[in-house]
Amino acid sequence: MNRTRLAITAAALSVAALAAHAEGGDPSGQFAASVKGQATRAEVQAQLTDYQKAGVNPWSTSYNPLRSFQAQKTREQVRNEFLANRDAVAAMTAEDSGSAYLAVNRTAFDASRQLAGQPVRNAH
Repeated sequence: MNRTRLAITAAALSVAALAAHAEGGDPSGQFAASVKGQATRAEVQAQLTDYQKAGVNPWSTSYNPLRSFQAQKTREQVRNEFLANRDAVAAMTAEDSGSAYLAVNRTAFDASRQLAGQPVRNAH
């Protein structure tokens, strides 16, 4: 008797769970503010035509993002920069991802790329 009741309860909960996921989209709900409006059929077709003319499909298995890449530095310049900064490169690719190196060499990193830190107070 207890097994039957348990099976019926499990079946009822399964049906309730499936029914809860069967809802449709609510255009006036949570994400309505992020929707700018509906594009017309002509606008969508124009976007598709532009996309096809571009000839680039980033979802293709043959997509090569480096095909149109233009280098700004020569191989020799990059090599020389690497050799000049060899210690920093070795430290930043170490097991601690450069934490110890940055703690010792506070001036070794570019502060303009710092994402978080103490607020700067301007003297006015």
